[in-house]
Amino acid sequence: MSRVRALRDVGARGEVAVIGLGASGRAAARLLARAGAAVYASDAGKADAVAQSAAALGADGIAAEAGRHDLARIGRAGMVVVSPGVPPDAPPLVAARAAGVPVISEVELALRALPGVPYVGVTGTNGKTTTTALIAHLLRALGHETVEAGNIGTPLADVALTAWGDADLREAGAAMAGHRPDWMALELSSFQLHDTPSVAPTVAVLTNLAPDHLDRYASLEAYYGDKDRLFANAAAGSTRVVNADDAEVLRRTAGVPGTARTFSLRDPAADAWYDAANRRLMLAGEPLLDRALLPLLGDHNVANALAAALAVWWAHPAHRTADARRRLAEGLTGFRAIKHRLEPVGEIGGVLWINDSKATNIGAARVALEGMTRPTILLLGGRHKGEPYTAMLDAVRDHAKVVLAFGEAAPLIEADLAAHVPLERLGSSFEQVIARARALAAPGDVVLLAPACSSYDMFKNYEDRGATFRRLALGS
Repeated sequence: MSRVRALRDVGARGEVAVIGLGASGRAAARLLARAGAAVYASDAGKADAVAQSAAALGADGIAAEAGRHDLARIGRAGMVVVSPGVPPDAPPLVAARAAGVPVISEVELALRALPGVPYVGVTGTNGKTTTTALIAHLLRALGHETVEAGNIGTPLADVALTAWGDADLREAGAAMAGHRPDWMALELSSFQLHDTPSVAPTVAVLTNLAPDHLDRYASLEAYYGDKDRLFANAAAGSTRVVNADDAEVLRRTAGVPGTARTFSLRDPAADAWYDAANRRLMLAGEPLLDRALLPLLGDHNVANALAAALAVWWAHPAHRTADARRRLAEGLTGFRAIKHRLEPVGEIGGVLWINDSKATNIGAARVALEGMTRPTILLLGGRHKGEPYTAMLDAVRDHAKVVLAFGEAAPLIEADLAAHVPLERLGSSFEQVIARARALAAPGDVVLLAPACSSYDMFKNYEDRGATFRRLALGS
């Protein structure tokens, strides 16, 4: 069956409803329409960006609606494709399930359009994006044409649109030609995995597990359960790469079929580990790279590099040679920090400003702070996500010169930490936060944005928060 026919089968019982008009929803709607399916796309949001998205789809001949969902129409659909930002209890999904309409994710839809393309799937609480980007970078270092997609920012449906061959495109009546990648590196959030039943990566990577998204999930078990879905189709020949330093990861993956390959920051018995005494990254029993040559801050990024190298090493037998080892080392040396992930934005007057806006949970903020080697002014705050800030108290005591608490979560942060560490509570003016950090910082200090919260109280998203931090830090 061709890729186009596979997509046509999605809508064979009737119109396909796409829920959410963000990047993933737009890509899914266009992919379905390109394959000839009837599509209705909708979003309850009323922001200008949502209206513009609906208008753009309408210009492509796709029925799209902003500001509301037609629940009756969704209940009559043959299939629903849901964007990852839409919670399972949203009214259109409740209506679909009540009517017996199957619900799949945008990732599931795109995987059906990309049969036979090997991929490494990455999930976990923290480190997913950096690990995914590292995997793609290392696969390219080995000579493979590789795309990174999913939660990393590029919808997988967009990859599917450009990967179709000429024959399929002629069959669909489309005017664009595409190119199929050799490999894909897919960052898969718990939200995306929830409705992706066919996920079956060549190598599955679980970076770590920690409480997160408790503002969306009813329990920690429900959140971890969605992470477990990465291994739902594992078989005896499957390979998984897991964190040997994370007891919860080991416990939850112990019964998964296939072979476990482990990475560790301390255990020489792991398949990839960090020899801290000699400051070397080790892979398959041999040195891979001196730590000084890895241009990423923090031990957690050493773990990410080990996980990525191990995943690529076991992705194909051709990757397990002396030449491949050399190329992997060169690839790690040439990798640079991703925006908003422990990204040094500049050193001004002897003060280093570091943007870790993507540290949207306690665990991520804690490991960022633990990676600091200079007195640190920690910017902590935003919209609370359900976990107590006392969980990072030891790291704050050991590394923070002062905590500046801001945004909606500032009262909670103050209540949890103020009795134990120097802390100032500010409001929701980020300009004021940066000005106060600048006033407190002395040469040799670090100002670290690692907010441990979502950004939606003050910003459009974490990228907007990080970009604002950069602009204000640099005075531009």
